[in-house]
Amino acid sequence: MMRTMNYMKSAAASVAAFALIGAAPAYAAVDSETAYVLNTFSFLVNGALVMWMAAGFAMLESGLVRSKNTATICLKNIALYSIAGLTFYLVGYNLMYMDVTGFIGSFSPFWGPDDADALAGTFSDGGYSASSDWFFQMVFVATAASIVSGTLAERTKLWSFLAFVVLLTAIIYPIQGSWVWGGGWLAEMGFSDYAGSTLVHSVGGWAALTGAIILGARKGKYTADGKVNPIPGANLPLATLGTFILWLGWFGFNGGSVLALGSAASVIEMANVFANTNMAAAGGVLAAMVVTQIMYKKVDLTLALNGAIGGLVSITAEPADPTIGMAIAIGAVGGAIVVFAVPLLDKLKIDDVVGAIPAHLFCGIWGTLAVVLSDSEATFVTQLTGIVAIGAFVLVVSTIFWLLLKYTIGIRASEEDEVEGLDKAELGLEAYPEFGQGSKSF
Repeated sequence: MMRTMNYMKSAAASVAAFALIGAAPAYAAVDSETAYVLNTFSFLVNGALVMWMAAGFAMLESGLVRSKNTATICLKNIALYSIAGLTFYLVGYNLMYMDVTGFIGSFSPFWGPDDADALAGTFSDGGYSASSDWFFQMVFVATAASIVSGTLAERTKLWSFLAFVVLLTAIIYPIQGSWVWGGGWLAEMGFSDYAGSTLVHSVGGWAALTGAIILGARKGKYTADGKVNPIPGANLPLATLGTFILWLGWFGFNGGSVLALGSAASVIEMANVFANTNMAAAGGVLAAMVVTQIMYKKVDLTLALNGAIGGLVSITAEPADPTIGMAIAIGAVGGAIVVFAVPLLDKLKIDDVVGAIPAHLFCGIWGTLAVVLSDSEATFVTQLTGIVAIGAFVLVVSTIFWLLLKYTIGIRASEEDEVEGLDKAELGLEAYPEFGQGSKSF
């Protein structure tokens, strides 16, 4: 798998670092079976952490929407995760990792190297179980779709949104992913994106941006004279819990992208990735707090939460090479970007319910460009080329998909349903019946 290049590069860097302070320490090499077990274990455990991020997105979004839309956003998150698994099994994995043209992979299901071995559950792929690799790559797909869910909350039809998720996870995500992680043309150019600042987070951000523009803002969000009416979320403790869950899951997101655990060099690299990931998030939180205090004379909790996510997205493109100090600075810039970008979107009347576009798209772009600060092999031109190419692809294809849905089954809930709340309109229930309209019947 092409992402193994990250491990090889970092292992060489570790040896070089040891050479600066003396002879490299002597580590006893493990046998191939032990390395196989450890590598597979890393995929499985880190993949489980990334899967737990689905709960983080669900809780963050549930806290930032109004109570009348809470059950719907929960359903969307568990549904999109399930859809992502099915599409990545049926077509996504081979479309992403069987790239033989440089631009697109194979439209075929994931079975493993041999059908009989696959059915028996025993197939392997070099130094790890192939099914563990499939699982680790699959959980990344749902992250991109979750970004879209939060941005378009409170006014999108359930089945229309899920139809877009099918298209995003089956076609958009794997094709652009094949250009880099599948060994395609951007990988050949030297474009670097360690764990997906662009390939995962910006992709979700571009898809969310096109959807938000085509869908339009929530009723009452903007007045005719351009005034912005804030629409507070219903449960900020829940949003905070979701952010902490995402922070925890990000250790698997970035740490698992080492793609190995069968040597001392890979263990050192994973430890560095964990430390840098943690401190970039901390830098994002503190920067967001300071900037909001300066700009608004008060600290905004929701911007601090998105500052953490902005810091995490920013370090995702290269979490192994920077020093901890540089990681803090990269994350801090991400946190500041979030604070400045949120009012910018409001000026443009682009309604992003949870602030996902600033945290995932804008910080994803920044993090991808910041790779050049610590990776001597990366160039600004190549990084920018990858950002523009992937952004253009996702914008064009997402626009086609959104417009196709808009003019066929429709994508926007009716005004009556939006006012009543999608929980009752789409699901026929309330997340908090004792506090909502349902309580008035007793």
